[in-house]
Amino acid sequence: MVSKSQAGKLIVLVMFAVGIAFVLAMRMLPADGTAESKPSNLAPLKTSQVGEFRGIALQLHNGQDDHPYEQYIDEIARTGANTISLAIHAHQENGSSTSIFVDIRKTPGDKRLEQLIAHARKRGLRVVLMPVVLLENTRDGEWRGKLAPTSWDDWWEDYTGFIEHYAKLAQRSNVEVFLVGSELLSTEKYTKRWRKLIKLVRSIYSGRLAYSANWDHYRPIEWWDALDLVGMTTYYDLTEGKPATVERMIEAWKPIKKDILEWQAKINRPIMFTEVGWPNQISCGQYPWNYYANQDKPDPAAQANCFEAFFKTWINEKAVAGFLVWEWQNHPGHDLSEKDTSYVPKGKPAEQVVRKYFRMPSPHQAKQNKPAAKKSHAIGQ
Repeated sequence: MVSKSQAGKLIVLVMFAVGIAFVLAMRMLPADGTAESKPSNLAPLKTSQVGEFRGIALQLHNGQDDHPYEQYIDEIARTGANTISLAIHAHQENGSSTSIFVDIRKTPGDKRLEQLIAHARKRGLRVVLMPVVLLENTRDGEWRGKLAPTSWDDWWEDYTGFIEHYAKLAQRSNVEVFLVGSELLSTEKYTKRWRKLIKLVRSIYSGRLAYSANWDHYRPIEWWDALDLVGMTTYYDLTEGKPATVERMIEAWKPIKKDILEWQAKINRPIMFTEVGWPNQISCGQYPWNYYANQDKPDPAAQANCFEAFFKTWINEKAVAGFLVWEWQNHPGHDLSEKDTSYVPKGKPAEQVVRKYFRMPSPHQAKQNKPAAKKSHAIGQ
């Protein structure tokens, strides 16, 4: 039998334990009250499982059904690419906006997008679908990496809807890789929100998942383990203002490559370079991200040298699952002469460099392409 005093002590202990459990549970909840999702249990993806994505990005900036995207897809296929990255856009007014919207004048509708994906597949291209947020009216220093909405809850609600919509389309169209975001630096600290979003996308889409990190901001991300591929851009300063020679830039890539690969070995996810690009400008080796810098100073040799140095550095690296060149012509009025200072390599020496490396054997396929060794069998086996 338990005495009244013992029973009283027991009740106090139980209430104390319940209180402690409640406090601990509350500490595990994020600010928005949703339970923290645990890291993925997925086995790390090996590059040999996906081969190597050698592709070119095509930005879809026109919503008209008769826009000649099929022509550009055909041209990309003829470069020797085996992949196309389709960049699909949503917009918000400026960096403090909470509303994200799709502009039907600028963004192809679902039916049209599904047609383009089907056309790419007919041309032998694998498809990467890359949703991107653009700012309509930027203020000083604003871009999608510096978003500061007045309500993060409202922004995440809209962004989740945007990603969910295209994840469903990616599933219907059997897209090989879906990016859950691109260069959203100010959002990347919200680990719980990203894990929740990735979990939602996995419930919809069965292909490979990636995120495109800025070249200087891939380390702070704490949710790479929830994804299959580590996406990153390539906009490093490789020249420090000196001429963009192949030799100089290969030397500049060496410590960068060492740093990336040491980090990648810890993350244990293959790398996909989601934006491999340099504008046709004299400063492209130093400021590859700033395509507004020298629009009056084209330098097709420097652009070609940037691609040459990059591919010489990375083409045989087995930790890399792919390269997506940024970007291809996406409208008929684009000037394709060597005076064009955009990223587009088409019609310039840089295109020949891309073609050369896209046609090289992939290190990921070397073992698979070797004939199986013959086995000797004893009589009667």
